[in-house]
Parts: sequence; C-alpha cells; structure tokens
Amino acid sequence: MEKKSENRIQKMVLSAMFLAVGLILPFFIGQIPKIGAMLLPMHIPVFLCGLICGWQYGLAVGFILPLMRSVLFGMPAMFPNAVAMAFELGTYGLLAGYFYRSSRWQCVISLYRSLLIAMIGGRLVWGIVRTLIGIAVGEPFTWQMFMAGAFLTAGPGIVVQLTLIPALMVALDRTGLVTFRRKKKTADCAE
Repeated sequence: MEKKSENRIQKMVLSAMFLAVGLILPFFIGQIPKIGAMLLPMHIPVFLCGLICGWQYGLAVGFILPLMRSVLFGMPAMFPNAVAMAFELGTYGLLAGYFYRSSRWQCVISLYRSLLIAMIGGRLVWGIVRTLIGIAVGEPFTWQMFMAGAFLTAGPGIVVQLTLIPALMVALDRTGLVTFRRKKKTADCAE
C-alpha cells in the first residue's frame, strides 16, 4: 500500500515537472511564432509525461498545458488555438502512455509505435476540434488548413520528436531512471 502511494506521488511530481518544462520550453524556441509552430516545443514534455508517468498523467498535463500557458503568457491565443491544442496534447499524452504501457515489451520499437499512433490520433482530434470550432463561429476549417497545420508546418517538429524522445528514453533506460520492460529478447525488440 505504501509503495503504491509513493509511486503515485512520484508520478504527480514528475507530471508537475513536465508541466513546468512545457510552460518554459517555448520561451527558448517559440518566441518567433513561425519557429515555434514548426518545432512544437510543448509537445515533447507531454509525450514524455505520458510515456514515463502513464496515460492518465499524460492526458492531464497535455490538456492543462496549453490552457495554462495561454492564461499565464497569452500564447497560444486561448480561442481557438489553446482550446484545440488542449484536446490535441491531451490525446498525445493519453495515446502515447496507453499504447506504450500496453506493449508486451517496452523497447525502442514499441516506443516509436506508440509515438506514431499518438501523433496521428492527436492530429486527428485537433482537426475535429478545429472543425467544430469553425462551425460554431462560422469560419470554415478546410482540408488544406488541416494538412498545413497538422503535417506540413509541423514537419520539423515531428522529426525533432521522433529523434529526441527516443534518445531521451534510451538515456533514461541506461541510467536506470526509467527502464524498458523486457520479458525476453525477441526480433521485435532486439537492441
């Protein structure tokens, strides 16, 4: 019982740290809006939170982060950007954490699989929310706007995420801070 409580407290503290990193990281990258939109600095701590702490914490941090950043710093603009991003980032944290924890083996391959599923799912949710907001305010959200926002503009950020997040997770595994779960060596997760 005490071990479970310690684990929950540890996850809450880590989640608070990821939230703080998500609030601060855009200051280093996102002060130029075009660069921030391309490198997606708030996404990285949300993915890491979902992967390390679990889907519940990733969902909470992902949903709160853009709304809190909008209230505190005015960026991103609350409506429609921060609202749509809250659903998008919440989905990232949820899907990355859920699929990674549900993997039979936690390794680099399952990590990439979880990231890709989360990236696609989060972008679809973002598109749906932006479409609903567009309908509500009478400003259509077109397919071209979705493709540009979800994939074309975000391309460099996707590359950074697919490079940096696995590298960080491997480094954490090697230090023993976060360990990959290996039941036995297989071709699917051979390193």
